[in-house]
Amino acid sequence: MSISFDGRVAIVTGAGGGLGRQYALELARRGAKVVVNDLGGSRDGTGHSDAALKVVEEIEAAGGEAMSNGGNVAEYEQMADMVAQAKARWGGVHVLINNAGVLRDKSFTKMEPADFEFVVRVHLIGSAFATKACWDLMREQNYGRILMTASSTGLFGNFGQANYGAAKMGLAGLTKTLYIEGAKNNIRVNTLAPTAGTRMTEDLFPAEAFKLFGPEKVVPAALFLVSEDAPTNQIVASGAGVTGACYVTLTPGKLLSGDDLSPEGVAANWDAITDRTGEIVPKTGAEQGMMAAKALQGG
Repeated sequence: MSISFDGRVAIVTGAGGGLGRQYALELARRGAKVVVNDLGGSRDGTGHSDAALKVVEEIEAAGGEAMSNGGNVAEYEQMADMVAQAKARWGGVHVLINNAGVLRDKSFTKMEPADFEFVVRVHLIGSAFATKACWDLMREQNYGRILMTASSTGLFGNFGQANYGAAKMGLAGLTKTLYIEGAKNNIRVNTLAPTAGTRMTEDLFPAEAFKLFGPEKVVPAALFLVSEDAPTNQIVASGAGVTGACYVTLTPGKLLSGDDLSPEGVAANWDAITDRTGEIVPKTGAEQGMMAAKALQGG
């Protein structure tokens, strides 16, 4: 099976370098017309550059079609304008990869509220804004493929990244509602947790590991997740060529009543509450209530 993006229009945010650049280049190589979005700032979100233009030049030199966009994902009107430009030039938007991000790492005790707010605004609010700007158009087309970029920090935690982790876990949650709301209009939404050696992570990897975790090795998973036959509501981890799936699960739990329906009862039954035997991967939040109702009925 060959995966093609012929006739598709794709937007990649934060595509001036690193993962985003690799996504944009491969999408174009496989036939997509690509909007290369990048504000062009440093990794803490300050400054500007012409990074997006350089990627467009690479795509065009290879025979592809692309346009640059310097819009800030954290400003909704700029995202709406970006989508309008893509539609005016190419007739629609079929793929959105939310990749733009920044880092302001500090331990929580040293982190200023502004640093927490800014990182959440770029990653989580920025992805929501870019997605919202595409949403109605994708519904009208009855076709959309959206990828959120989470992180192992969001899924599992990492010292010094409370702001980043909160934003990234929020993106996994955003996916889980949007896949439900988009299903009837053939909009599939997934989450990718990449591990890659990029400008964002260059001081976190030893030199040899940095090479092993090249961003090009994440591209296959990302492009599959925005392809025509993509799954939906998946959380996929990918790095160094290793791709795996992550799940939010729910144990059957323990019905507590009488004296056990107390903090002491929860403590006494903790082993049963956390027993993973028979756990499920809920497809909607309603399944938590359904599981409780089943327990009440003796099921």
